[in-house]
Amino acid sequence: MTYLLALDQGTSSSRSIVFDAQGRIVAMAQREFRQIYPQPGWVEHDAQEIWDTQLATARDAIAKAGLHARDLRAVGITNQRETTVVWDRRTGRPLHHAIVWQDRRGEPLCAKLREKGLDRAIRERTGLVVDSYFSATKIRWLLDHVPNAHAMAARGELAFGTIDSWLLWKLTGGRVHATDVSNAARTMLYDIRHQRWDHELMAALHVPDSVLPQVHPSSHVYGETDPDLLGAALPVAGMAGDQQSALFGQACLRAGLAKNTYGTGCFMLMHTGERMLPSANGLIATSAAQLTGQQPQYALEGSVFIGGAVVQWLRDGLGAIRASGEVQALAETVPDTGGVVFVPAFTGLGAPYWNPDARGAIVGLTRGTTVAHIARAALESIAFQSAALLGAMERDALAAGAAPVSELRVDGGASVNDLLMQFQADLLGLPVVRPTCVETTALGAAFLAGLATGVWRDADELAAHWQVDRRFEPCMSRDEAGQRRADWDRAVRQTLAGTGA
Repeated sequence: MTYLLALDQGTSSSRSIVFDAQGRIVAMAQREFRQIYPQPGWVEHDAQEIWDTQLATARDAIAKAGLHARDLRAVGITNQRETTVVWDRRTGRPLHHAIVWQDRRGEPLCAKLREKGLDRAIRERTGLVVDSYFSATKIRWLLDHVPNAHAMAARGELAFGTIDSWLLWKLTGGRVHATDVSNAARTMLYDIRHQRWDHELMAALHVPDSVLPQVHPSSHVYGETDPDLLGAALPVAGMAGDQQSALFGQACLRAGLAKNTYGTGCFMLMHTGERMLPSANGLIATSAAQLTGQQPQYALEGSVFIGGAVVQWLRDGLGAIRASGEVQALAETVPDTGGVVFVPAFTGLGAPYWNPDARGAIVGLTRGTTVAHIARAALESIAFQSAALLGAMERDALAAGAAPVSELRVDGGASVNDLLMQFQADLLGLPVVRPTCVETTALGAAFLAGLATGVWRDADELAAHWQVDRRFEPCMSRDEAGQRRADWDRAVRQTLAGTGA
């Protein structure tokens, strides 16, 4: 038997999954780690804790599978994107906590970039909007605020990486400093048309090229693990940001196929093939996972900052449930939300709104409102935000003469919630398709590693391993769905009014 190890480093936990050559899960291990909130709008992780939990889960998953490291063909990595680590090349120690993708401290610098008129160049070259979501302003903040960081960077003593680069560095004993195209594309410093770091943008942000990793295709043999870590030297042969990895794991390998991942946030991607498709509707263009020897691949993407995290808030902030899995049962105790609409803009609103100053709001409260109504509205908020993303994608596709999306493939933790998935299909008026393996983010990393090491011949062979668990067909009338979406739009306008937008 052939086995692959996927390291799935997420926003709230580190996981490792062993897959067989049919893409089936053999064993899994998971460990949560701390979320650090130094002040409102700031979110940090301890990069050393990320490494410790990721290594521990890798060892646990191999042991649970009853395997030894020598039984594994390769390792693939998928990761929370944009989260930024800067470390000392000599000691391997991070200079500061990792700054998480949700963090908003870079917004003043983003405002200066807009004032200088750089937003157009950034969009044309990187496909991104100017926003502190991406890595560039996080790097700049670290260089500006950690003592001696600029001087160390000038001497070539520092390395920057998104979490994939950090894990690769640690796995290879500090021998390899690299990333893949899909993660490089999230830095706001990488020209995705020409597949290279953009020196003009680097200069504008005062980020020296000495800190940047080498960029390779997503399916590529990056190096070998230190044999002392897992028990054998294994090729690290696949890396992709979590959403591009999920797109690959969902077998969305050609233009027009779309997926939505329901995690801490929600991330919807539509493959656009070899064509970088600019968005006129608040989305971003990004690099899709790329195979060695293949032409660059692209996708349209929309990001919801607060997806499953709204359920965590119900649990930890409101105390409405004891465990996240209880939310569906609570929501189903009422037939509807009773007119309540929840806009969970805890860290601003992402695509297609892009308002960093928005804050959460619950509208439509009455004396009859119960915690069950709020729980149902919280679940529905995930579907409403995702519907706004798909609507923007369809408008961009129509303007470009591309075919409309015919179904939405779904994955991630919240995709197992049948109430949410049915409501999503109802809002969209499209089938929502959940695969047998909802761990498609990790599966994509395993697929990429397996392709680079000869487990599979090509991507077409991989597509045969994607199987449907359930299709949710829309059953709500289009008039009712339209009214519900109008209620959501009105609630968003009320939320944005508080920001002066």
